[in-house]
Amino acid sequence: MRILLSNDDGYFSPGIECLARALAQVAEITVVAPERDCSGASNSLTLDRPLSLKRAANGYYHVNGTPTDCVHLAVTGMLDELPDMVVSGINHGANMGDDTIYSGTVAAATEGFLLGVPSLAVSLCSKSGKHFGTAARVALELVQLIQRQAVSEPLLLNVNVPDVPYELLRGMVVTRLGKRHKAEAVVRTQTPRNETVYWVGAAGEAQDAGEGTDFFAVNKHQVSITPLQIDLTHNAQLPLIRNWLAQ
Repeated sequence: MRILLSNDDGYFSPGIECLARALAQVAEITVVAPERDCSGASNSLTLDRPLSLKRAANGYYHVNGTPTDCVHLAVTGMLDELPDMVVSGINHGANMGDDTIYSGTVAAATEGFLLGVPSLAVSLCSKSGKHFGTAARVALELVQLIQRQAVSEPLLLNVNVPDVPYELLRGMVVTRLGKRHKAEAVVRTQTPRNETVYWVGAAGEAQDAGEGTDFFAVNKHQVSITPLQIDLTHNAQLPLIRNWLAQ
């Protein structure tokens, strides 16, 4: 089995190292990740300049681009054979609810999915990052589970793991994405040169976080597994717009 690993925290992050070490037990691993932290990059591709692919001393490859660039470059130009799976992570912090729209971690997995490869995005749900080993063990279990299945169509799973010792996990559950409140306002500050600059405000608190959501599961120390799709069509509004055009 061949697995392509990427992330949005950069090739030097502890999460990807822990993930690579765990998955190397069952697969041939290739790491292609951004050369720097690209959190919040979403699905952006770099089209205004060429990309450079370099190999670090630890054998990992890094790209001067986005997470999407990394997976696209690897699958369409670098690797001799299509990987059997793309795994992105382990992200240092949750990717739940609306976060998935902005997440570079999810974007890397999404690019694998769009290229026809079963893909996982794996995140550790805290900023303290104490138990990357827990998330790595969960990722290994899911990879082995997918190996045993006859997957008839591309698969994209968003996996969020509570930051607790593995023994304190209360199982895995299939969830839907929750929803956050409106984000906090931007923060305006002055530079030493008396220039006004703005920092993007923090994400809002969870609004739709009831039973069945990713927020609810993680709060209960359960691993949240959400299958994602990329069809953005608002099917319920198709008749409405057709009626507008018919008038």
